[in-house]
Amino acid sequence: QVQLMESGGGSVQAGGSLRLSCTASRGSISVYTMAWYRQTPGNQRALVAKITPGSRITYTDSVKGRFTISRDNAKNTVYLQMNSLKPDDTAVYYCNCGFGAIEYWGQGTQVTVSS
Repeated sequence: QVQLMESGGGSVQAGGSLRLSCTASRGSISVYTMAWYRQTPGNQRALVAKITPGSRITYTDSVKGRFTISRDNAKNTVYLQMNSLKPDDTAVYYCNCGFGAIEYWGQGTQVTVSS
């Protein structure tokens, strides 16, 4: 069973940057679609970005041009570079890996953007 551990969250002022990392253990991410989701209180988790094993990338509209997802299969890690952060980006960010009906989640990391 793949275990995912996120890091890199924190507090930043609007316009700042953060880079989230998600490292997998007990398995290789190379066959999985890797994704970042975020969740705010009272809301469902929403997709932020995903990257397939072939590096096809999808972003939700609100982060296009500001966020960049990437993967390093050799390091078993997926990244989310977040630039030009806005207060609306404040959320708990979760790493996800999926293969068909199988998926795993990390424990989440808090990102807080102040105005």
